[in-house]
Amino acid sequence: MKMVDVGAKPKTERVAVATGLLRMQAETRERILAGKMEKGDVLAAARLAGIMAAKRTPDFIPLCHPIALSGVEVTLQPVVEGLTVRVTVRTVDRTGVEMEALTAACAAALTVYDMCKSSDRGMVLDAVQLEHKSGGRSGTWEREPVKKTTASSRTARKRSGR
Repeated sequence: MKMVDVGAKPKTERVAVATGLLRMQAETRERILAGKMEKGDVLAAARLAGIMAAKRTPDFIPLCHPIALSGVEVTLQPVVEGLTVRVTVRTVDRTGVEMEALTAACAAALTVYDMCKSSDRGMVLDAVQLEHKSGGRSGTWEREPVKKTTASSRTARKRSGR
C-alpha cells in the first residue's frame, strides 16, 4: 500500500456531490421536521456532523490525502421514504474531494439515526453514492438519472471538460 504522490499535479478547482437516503417511519420524519425530537434540532446537528466529517476524512480513511476544503454544503430534505442527504464539497487542490463528500453524507445520516433511534430503530441508511465530480485530469463525471420505466440500477457516464 502507498499514498499516491500528487505533488506534481496542478492545483485545480474540484467539486464532488454525494447523496444518501435515510429511510424511516413517516412519524419519525414528521417529528424531526417539527423539531420534536428529545435530543434537539436533528437537521442542524446532521449538517454540522457532515461538515465536520468532511474536514476529518483523512483521519479515518486510510491513504486519503488531507485537503484544504474551500466549502462544504450539507442539505437534508424530506421525502416520502424519510430524508435525503446531499453534500457538495469544494477545493482548489491536487486531488479530488469525492471521499470527503461521501464521508460527510454518511456522517450526516448517522447523526440523524443517533438522534432518532429511541423512536425508530428500524431506520436504514441507503443509496450513499457519488452523483458528480469535476476537476482534475479526469474531468467531469455525473451519475445518469434512473430511467422511470425500469428498475435497473443507475449507470454512470464520464464527460470531459464541463
